[in-house]
Order: sequence, then C-alpha cells, then structure tokens
Amino acid sequence: MIKDMENMKNGKYRETSKMSDLICENYPMVLVMSRFGIDLGFGEKNIGEVCRQNKIDTHTFLTVVNFLTETKTVPVAEVHKDISISSLITYLHNAHDYFLNFRLPHIRHKLTEAIVSCPKDVAFVIRRFFDEYAEEVHKHMSYEEKTVFPYVRNLLEGKKDPKYNITIFRKRHDQIEMKITELKNLILKYYPGPDSNLLNSVLFDIFATEQDLASHNRVEDYIFVPAILSLEKQ
Repeated sequence: MIKDMENMKNGKYRETSKMSDLICENYPMVLVMSRFGIDLGFGEKNIGEVCRQNKIDTHTFLTVVNFLTETKTVPVAEVHKDISISSLITYLHNAHDYFLNFRLPHIRHKLTEAIVSCPKDVAFVIRRFFDEYAEEVHKHMSYEEKTVFPYVRNLLEGKKDPKYNITIFRKRHDQIEMKITELKNLILKYYPGPDSNLLNSVLFDIFATEQDLASHNRVEDYIFVPAILSLEKQ
C-alpha cells in the first residue's frame, strides 16, 4: 500500500519534468492541462514552474496526471491527504464546461452534416440517439455543478449539510457508457451513406469523447470522492 501511495506522489512525472515532455508523450494531457487553467506557450519550463506561474497546486496536478497516464496504478486512500480540493473542483468544472459547451455541440454539428444524405428515418434515429446521450451527460454534470460542488465548497468553509454526504453522490454516479455504445453500434452497423470520410471523423470524435469521459469519471471516483470522504471526517 505504501509503495502504491508513493507511486502516485512520485510517479513518472515530477515537478522537475518538462511540461512539453508530458504533453508530447501523452497528448490527451493537453486537455488536463487546459482544465487546470494552464495555457500553451510554456517554453522549456518544468511542471512545477508552470503550475506556480498559473497558481495551480502542483501536487494536485501531478496526482491527476500520473493517475491518468499510469493506468495500472489505482491511488490508495492516503493519496488524498495533500490534494487541493479547490484546485480539483476547478479542474472538474472546466471539464464539464468543455464537454457541454464545446465537445458535444461540435460533434452534433459534424454528425448532422455527415448524415445529410442518408435516409431520413436513419438520420432521425442517429440524431435522437446522440441527443439522448448528450442529455444524459448534461444531467450527470449538472447534478455535480448544482449539488455536489456547492456541498463541497461549504464543507471547505466548515459547514456540513446533515442531509447530504458524498456517499450519496457515489451511489448515484450513473454510468453513461451504455448510451454511447448504442450510438456507436448504430453508426457502425446500420449507416448506409456512400461517403464515409466525414462520418468516420465523427465516429473517431465519439470514441475519443467516450475515452475522455471515462477518464473524467475515474478522477471523480478514485481521487475526488476519497478526498471528500476524508474532509467529511474532519
């Protein structure tokens, strides 16, 4: 257990690692960096320098990065001790904004364009499946924004709600993978369109979004929730 804890604190990437090396070796981390509020243009600076320059808690950033890049390692409970919960909430909130206000609308626009020449009944079903999936994601994230995050911010100020706790969130942390699996199967198996380049691009975006959302949920389940459970005990 102690070894696993140290792996999370002192994983492959450290304060002294170059930010450019992190991104070039793991390109999905450009999204993680952005969600922490870090812009491009960091030159040869290391991770610690970039985090301090952007007033980001370095340990929290490294915990998330090492967790997502070292897929075999699941953080143990002790890892939450040095986490900045406010930095983690910022990260999660910015991820929600990215999915709801950029990624999903962008995919829907491309999808509508890609299926314009297919039979109307098929186009209708594809759009409906996508809209149902997007609605599930919206409900999932809106609950966190309206209920979970305000609860946690109050906890940080020493105010505990006797009618709520993070276990309620953990129990209703619905998995939304089924909806997107149905959408992928519908496109893969039944789309009859002749020109597939644009739709292939949309399908690639859907796969990437599914993977990104799965990583987002893992951060909530294995880093955010244990940190709040510890906070509740204090």
